[in-house]
Amino acid sequence: MIFQLLGKEVFIIQTATNHILITGCAGFIGFHLCRRLLEQGSLIVGIDNINDYYDRSLKNDRLDLLNQYENFSFVKDSIDNKEVLEKLFVDYNFEIVVNLAAQAGVRYSLENPQSYIQSNLVGFANILECCKNHQIKHLIYASSSSVYGNNKKTPSSIHDRVDHPISLYAATKKSNELMAYSYSHTFNLPTTGLRFFTVYGPWGRPDMALFKFANSILNGLPIEVYNYGDMKRDFTYIDDVIESIVRIIKNGPPNELSSFYKLYNIGNHQPVKLNYFIEVLEEQLGRKATVQLLPLNTGEVLETYADIEQLVNDIKYSPNTSIEEGISKFVEWFKAYKKLN
Repeated sequence: MIFQLLGKEVFIIQTATNHILITGCAGFIGFHLCRRLLEQGSLIVGIDNINDYYDRSLKNDRLDLLNQYENFSFVKDSIDNKEVLEKLFVDYNFEIVVNLAAQAGVRYSLENPQSYIQSNLVGFANILECCKNHQIKHLIYASSSSVYGNNKKTPSSIHDRVDHPISLYAATKKSNELMAYSYSHTFNLPTTGLRFFTVYGPWGRPDMALFKFANSILNGLPIEVYNYGDMKRDFTYIDDVIESIVRIIKNGPPNELSSFYKLYNIGNHQPVKLNYFIEVLEEQLGRKATVQLLPLNTGEVLETYADIEQLVNDIKYSPNTSIEEGISKFVEWFKAYKKLN
């Protein structure tokens, strides 16, 4: 079924008797996906450990909104707890699992590598085992554009080799893709990996550039700009990401005779220079930034640029929110959330 949302045609999924499991439900993307599916009547079970990687109050505020829906059930725990996961799969008749739980952040992987091993590798292995044992019809999981590293070829294609990750975070995401492929090949478990490209928007993570920059500018603090601003990012607005995921769910699992495995780039396909990104933010905030120019940070890539041909072919949708529109919507939310005039 299709309906209009803010002038755009979007899919809804018909209400089903079976629950959908969404891990990382209090995270940025997880929260938005849960809310979209709940609003259209889906039965959602969410799990999140509400860790302290960033301010728990933001996660709890997201969760408070989700708990207002009668068709939402929440479990506070980690996906690396296999016993809890197994019980969830027994108690609920999941057909679809969307794994968005992960330890995020490129720079943080330099400081706390163990958290990436536990969540992104051990936790994901538990998800795969439960999906296999309970014959889940479709596992959709978060990967990242960081798997492309500093590949010279642009735009980045799902068919490119990604053998040289330059951060532990990227290495764990590439490992997730390999693990999923092995389960798809060996056990015919349908899996779809989503390589997200710099997702931003309302309710975003405080450790990401847009949130950090806005907070610093409004508080008169300098913003740190790496590689002296000479970087490009394929900024992808959150509503475009959620619409893409919903359409992937609607399309159903990969079922080619030769493969039960799929990958998509989820990107806007329009890289933006970091300096221009800052200019748009300054304009929306009505304030100039004090910029501290720094060399390229360890683990950071110079440019991200998504080839989304396969995505558009399969779901008939192309992320298209401009950086100007996306930042405007973020600033509107940010001022309201922070209770700023």
